[in-house]
Amino acid sequence: MRKIYLTLALLLAIVFGADAQRAKSVILIYLDGGPSQTDTFDPKPDTSRDYYGSYKGVAKTNVEGIEIGEKLPLLAGMADKYSLIRSMTHGSNAHETGHYAMITGDTSGGAIVYPSFGTVISYMKRDTYKGVLPCYVSVTSANSRFNEGGFLGNEYKSFDTGGRPEKTEYEVEGIVNKFVDREGLNRRMSLLAEFETLPMDKHEIDSLRAVNMEFIWGESREVFNLANEPDSIRQRYGMTRLGQSCLTARRLVEAGVPFVNVRTTGWDTHKKHFQFMNSMLPNLDKAVSALLADLDSRGLLDSTIVLCGGEFGRSPKIMWEPPWNGGRAHFGATFSYLVAGGGFHGGKVVGKTNKTGEKVVERPVRPCDLIGTVYMLLGIDPYGTLPHVSEGELPILPSLLDKKQSGGLLYEIIDIKKPDYEK
Repeated sequence: MRKIYLTLALLLAIVFGADAQRAKSVILIYLDGGPSQTDTFDPKPDTSRDYYGSYKGVAKTNVEGIEIGEKLPLLAGMADKYSLIRSMTHGSNAHETGHYAMITGDTSGGAIVYPSFGTVISYMKRDTYKGVLPCYVSVTSANSRFNEGGFLGNEYKSFDTGGRPEKTEYEVEGIVNKFVDREGLNRRMSLLAEFETLPMDKHEIDSLRAVNMEFIWGESREVFNLANEPDSIRQRYGMTRLGQSCLTARRLVEAGVPFVNVRTTGWDTHKKHFQFMNSMLPNLDKAVSALLADLDSRGLLDSTIVLCGGEFGRSPKIMWEPPWNGGRAHFGATFSYLVAGGGFHGGKVVGKTNKTGEKVVERPVRPCDLIGTVYMLLGIDPYGTLPHVSEGELPILPSLLDKKQSGGLLYEIIDIKKPDYEK
């Protein structure tokens, strides 16, 4: 297996070379808890109330033949900017395994804990990324269900901003603290210098301190100062946690950060699903549509991949009975993802589900297929390796090498042609 794997990696490098890279950054809008695919990107208006519930209508998009949920009219007006994957599947209905599958791409069930794909990208960019800000930033926190660093360790995992970007002052962990001003920080640094006795090279100390001070009080700090944005822009995203987190993500990729995770919670709607969706879906619509439009107007969409989805979907059939009272359950058999920018085509639909949305009937897409395609667009070999401290070189996406765990990379919605050895 390893010889075959190394041969594929070599062929990919030869076929694509440096030209394989289309994207520079990734923004993952992660809907933690599992959003309903039938209420968002794969509506089923021709079923019954037991399936569509309060949302029988649809929003016709600006691309002929594509319809999305009625609560997403802003996204409907810009479907030419993104594509929809309606046949995501991994079969797990548990949060932990669903998160792990969608964040790592590993569905092998092996004992080795793989790193998140944000961590992998951070590791792969370690020699080329020269920014002061961390390579991988989560606004406001990363997934907490497992260790994102995996076998790569904590060095490359997410820097979590914490704080509330929707507030007047966005306090960022270790960077922005309203109780510490510039003068106070300088006094602390002077006091520290008086007490330093460690036998370290002074040049090394000064170098590290310069980086830290730039991180804390340099221009990079201003990335998180959303007050610098015109009020019209902030309002367009929405003055919500999700809206201002998406605005922060745009500012981070504008500053060159390779991977930004916008994690928003509240999508685990076992009870009173539609009551929650009545406010959450308009907020999602406003934030994501503003992000795509903003990136596009600034010339950043071509180099920035945007992904939007969760660890799984929700049951198409509604649970009306108590104690659920109109809720939807976990559902890993079929769910949807929005993908845009960075080499992904717009105005396309990948895959298809049956009339009720309960089964994939066309082109199943597994987590490794999506993540592997993202790697490829970033110039990272999806058939490459990662170093394990005791196991040696391991495949970056083990599930991509198993036809039972992979439906294939998403060549149908990118400009890279499928090589002969994958046909």
